[in-house]
Amino acid sequence: MALPLEFESLTEAISGMGVDENALISTLGKSQKEHRKLFRKASKSFFVEDEERAFEKCHDHFVRHLKLEFSRFNNAVVMWAMHPWERDARLVKKALKKGEEAYNLIVEVSCTRSAEDLLGARKAYHSLFDQSMEEDIASHVHGPHRKLLVGLVSAYRYEGNKVKDDSAKSEAKILAEAVASSGEEVVEKDEVVRILTTRSKLHLQHLYKHFNEIKGSDLLGGVSQSSLLNEALLCLLKPALYFSKILDASLNKDADKTTKKWLTRVFVTRADHSDEMNEIKEEYNNLFGETLAQRIQEKIKGNYRDFLLTLLSKSD
Repeated sequence: MALPLEFESLTEAISGMGVDENALISTLGKSQKEHRKLFRKASKSFFVEDEERAFEKCHDHFVRHLKLEFSRFNNAVVMWAMHPWERDARLVKKALKKGEEAYNLIVEVSCTRSAEDLLGARKAYHSLFDQSMEEDIASHVHGPHRKLLVGLVSAYRYEGNKVKDDSAKSEAKILAEAVASSGEEVVEKDEVVRILTTRSKLHLQHLYKHFNEIKGSDLLGGVSQSSLLNEALLCLLKPALYFSKILDASLNKDADKTTKKWLTRVFVTRADHSDEMNEIKEEYNNLFGETLAQRIQEKIKGNYRDFLLTLLSKSD
């Protein structure tokens, strides 16, 4: 497959040169993964290929350039052009630098990606930062969350359609006892960590059903809404609900600078996954009584709005 000629405008855009941004939005926003891969391979001033791990990563000087000069719109463009493995690896690194308040981002990456994509992010982490994601988390995170976070990023979950329902029911009882007990942090319990970090998402859906039947109440309502455990459960069991809440918070008029950045993150990481994005759009509409497209139209302006709407339309 040859690189489309119109992708030359993308090179100009990320170089900080004058460019027809409307054409850029149309070209890049509607592009397929294969086109963006070809672009990265052809743009040797910005990307270098890691042949051992089979992906293209940004040059360090290019990343520094982005931090200094790029607007919200251009930052979204670059994140969209970046290899998904690198994007996720950098998100995890950023979370570790920010500290405990950003650990939910590690949960998001580890619990909402496919097994292959999470493995790819770990490979990219090796390449970018000369250490493993697991060891970096283990050395930076202290206290009860370390065991859970290391386990989540280390996972390579089965993605088939077979579930041992008896096991799911048995583990639902284990989780019910753990949530009900006092004293030891739930996220420090070995069995809880084992279940959440090794079981398939389909298995966890069965466990969730059994838990609710055993307890007569919703598992998600029985765990502190602000806890990392709740974030992990929400991402694993109801990712569309998780992302809808993240999007709504980022579009709130009182959102701080950090929260506003969540909008770009969700769009650029989910837009290539049409089924997931459609579920997010449906959940958002059910939760807030208006479509995500309508909310973007109301709250966002200019080229950034147009780019988000173009990404959103990929799943139509």
